[in-house]
Amino acid sequence: MKNFLKLLVVAVASVVVFTGCNCFGKMAKQQDAVTIACTPDVLALNNGKVEADITVTFPAKYYNKQAVLKVTPVMVFAGGEVEGAAKYFQGSKVQDNYTVVNTMGGQFTQHVEFPYDARMAQSELQLRVEVKCPSGKCKTFTLVNANTGALPTKAEASALAAGGEQASAIKREFGLVIAKGVNTLQSDLDYAAAMSNTANNYKNVTTVVTKADIMYAINSSTVSKAAANSEDLKAFKQNVVDNQGNERATQKLYVHGYASPDGPERLNDKLSSARSKSGHKTAEKLLKDTGMELDVASYGEDWEGFQELVAASDIEDKDIILQVLRRYDSSTQRESEIKNMSAVFTELKKEILPKLRRAQLVNSTDIKGKTDAEMADLINSGRLDELTDEELLYMAESVLEDQKAKATVLEYAAKKFNDARAYNNLGVVYAQLNDKAKALASFEKAAQLGLNNNEINSNLALANLANGNTVKAQQYAAAADAKTKSLISAAQGNYSTAAATLKGYNAAIANTMNNDLTAAKNAIASDTSAKADYLRAVIASKQGDIDTAKAQLKSAVAKDASLAKKAATDVNLANVFEGGFKL
Repeated sequence: MKNFLKLLVVAVASVVVFTGCNCFGKMAKQQDAVTIACTPDVLALNNGKVEADITVTFPAKYYNKQAVLKVTPVMVFAGGEVEGAAKYFQGSKVQDNYTVVNTMGGQFTQHVEFPYDARMAQSELQLRVEVKCPSGKCKTFTLVNANTGALPTKAEASALAAGGEQASAIKREFGLVIAKGVNTLQSDLDYAAAMSNTANNYKNVTTVVTKADIMYAINSSTVSKAAANSEDLKAFKQNVVDNQGNERATQKLYVHGYASPDGPERLNDKLSSARSKSGHKTAEKLLKDTGMELDVASYGEDWEGFQELVAASDIEDKDIILQVLRRYDSSTQRESEIKNMSAVFTELKKEILPKLRRAQLVNSTDIKGKTDAEMADLINSGRLDELTDEELLYMAESVLEDQKAKATVLEYAAKKFNDARAYNNLGVVYAQLNDKAKALASFEKAAQLGLNNNEINSNLALANLANGNTVKAQQYAAAADAKTKSLISAAQGNYSTAAATLKGYNAAIANTMNNDLTAAKNAIASDTSAKADYLRAVIASKQGDIDTAKAQLKSAVAKDASLAKKAATDVNLANVFEGGFKL
């Protein structure tokens, strides 16, 4: 590292006669002992910021009691620059409120940080030095060339005073470079890969059950004319006929005989069996022209139906009745307890029990949904309106491979059905397309619509990380999964903690940043993706294995051509391009 203060004092001492800044001439005696260091020596993106600690060490009996130095850190990159907070040093007799350097000298550290700008991948951290001697003629800060120690010429001074592009160019020329480039490996953490879709409820086969009752008089198994010609039976038949016209439908028909749970159980069993037989005959006649067959079964006393009807009724003491049903398994005990509630039983005989004296016709129809190919054709032809929300969610999650096609489908589903699941899954797709802002907005919309589970909290945390909102991400950390918490640790620079729990590519990133290169290579040993090849190139470069780094980089670019541009500005690969290597 160059000692800029050494250069400075030599030059100033040589021109002191002309400037009157004699404060600095006296500082030349121990110039060799002044040092400056930047930690880290290679800057790194961390938590959306670039940070460094700049340490200056002054020897004893060095610093002039009348001298003032202003040292400003500046990040310089193509198209712009960002100044950090200046550090001021003054001698013990200067009447300002700066950091005092007394005759004992000392070590002084300044922490600087800059909001990350993508252009900083290729950048320089400079120190710009201005001097002032309040007791001499140079009573205002004067910029000096920290590389040569030279004071500005008259022309340079005039240009600096005028400002503009020429002034900016002079300032950059005068700055001492203490670090080059920014390691942006943290930004390669794959947050999208850790995001989760919300499951859909799609079923390729849907079972639809249709029922109709043939009602009987008490203790009777004879089907009346009215019962045989009821509107319920006519509707049941129509349902069967309609399903026969649906090539996707497979029907199974049943007749179930029941008795109401009053009277002797043995009698009711016989009555139920007889009703199933008479109901079957009636159903056969009803459906004769359909060619459908019916399975027959009898179920005796219908306590299950009794419980459902009571629960749905307005009977005053229904809770007591339901309690009896839960308490006793025996039909005899149940009937006895209920009959003891005479007023209630009278109401049951009138409102509930007659509805249980029946033979029930059941049509269980399996309706097979559209094939994947059929749904894909509808999507490709823009006929999304012919698909249900569940079909759209299913296709986006399980069938479609192209991310843009997924986005189109989920955008439609989200807007048409205002479905929180669609917004969540759309956020995942946006993240995979590297549209970080849209991903975050979609997750936030899903949460607004009521989605509240580990998946959405994890996704919100990860999306905020991707957008540089680490503090916001932490708000969702408590309800997020372990993988997300580890990625938050990585985003905060706690790479050792993150590496202990992460897997695969993200573990390799954390281990590389933690300088555990063997663990990093092992984490992506089976990963053949372009990004894994690129990371292997970075690891090899750090190990000094330039040939391997070149080979892995060529492989990465062959799979993803956009990585060539990334590599050209990657400080981790600077040594690979030395000697004229080209992709």
